[in-house]
Amino acid sequence: MRRDVFQAIADPNRRAILGLLAQQRLTLNGVAENFRISRPAVSRHIKILKECGLVVVIPEGRERYCEVRFDRLNEVTDWVEQYRQLWEQRFDRLDDILEKMKKEK
Repeated sequence: MRRDVFQAIADPNRRAILGLLAQQRLTLNGVAENFRISRPAVSRHIKILKECGLVVVIPEGRERYCEVRFDRLNEVTDWVEQYRQLWEQRFDRLDDILEKMKKEK
């Protein structure tokens, strides 16, 4: 099942995993050591991140290393950007109105 990248970042544990992996690549156990949730729960979160394309797991010998792939977050960035521009325009109009009201006093 291919999951949506928005699903991945909706969970605080998954966001924390992404933040951790942004600093360094870690083994699955290395990731799990940084959380108070169970190892199977961390594995489920990693699985969802993999399905979204945000994390890849690379086998090296007996270890499996997790690496983050932030390019998939462009979908989120594009979605947020349209609303940032909209609100920026609204605030600019509000600034104009307030400036006009100030001059009328």
